[in-house]
Amino acid sequence: MYHKMIKQICEKYGRKYTKELRIRMYGVTDREICLTVVKELKMPISADEFEMQLGDLAKKVLPAAPLQKGAERLLTHLHDYKIPMALATNSTEQAVRLHATARPRLFGLFNHKVCASDPDVDRGKPHPDIYLVAANRFPEKPKPIQCLVFEDSACGVEAATAAGMQVVMIPDPRLDREQTRHATLVIRSLMDFQPELFGLPPFDEKPERREMRDASPTK
Repeated sequence: MYHKMIKQICEKYGRKYTKELRIRMYGVTDREICLTVVKELKMPISADEFEMQLGDLAKKVLPAAPLQKGAERLLTHLHDYKIPMALATNSTEQAVRLHATARPRLFGLFNHKVCASDPDVDRGKPHPDIYLVAANRFPEKPKPIQCLVFEDSACGVEAATAAGMQVVMIPDPRLDREQTRHATLVIRSLMDFQPELFGLPPFDEKPERREMRDASPTK
């Protein structure tokens, strides 16, 4: 959905957001996307203007973003077993807020959230900063090797491995296989994930029973 928004802005100015450029932008920060696209496509607007337009579109589009299949099942399972979880993302705080407002129960399962714009994060992914900050904010302050990361981009996998963490990758099918080789484990869907492989409690129900629609808590 993000890349559709970027394509829409580019087309407004007669520029083509190519497949090659799109693949390079998977997982990087919003700011880096704006700087790179404006420079490489010689956009007649500044990176700041591009970022502002992207933010305006995001307000309308992101709340309707679909979940990855199996995401709610996995998060609910880990939460039920009191496994601490954090969201560590290259997205801006505004983008996370949009998602969280749309799915308050699901986003409430995270112990904390760390964005690229966090004051304690010097550099976004592919640097390890976001993951190291996220791990350090757990009360137990786990060592990196005790942390398991879920990623869908090569940029994110690079950040996780640089942080010394294990990483399960659910790659976009358009990614070249070479971009998946550094992950600890590569799976096609979160529905294929087996928690017990990493010392976590196994799923105790059939997958379809855990795939529930997210809803706000009722009084």
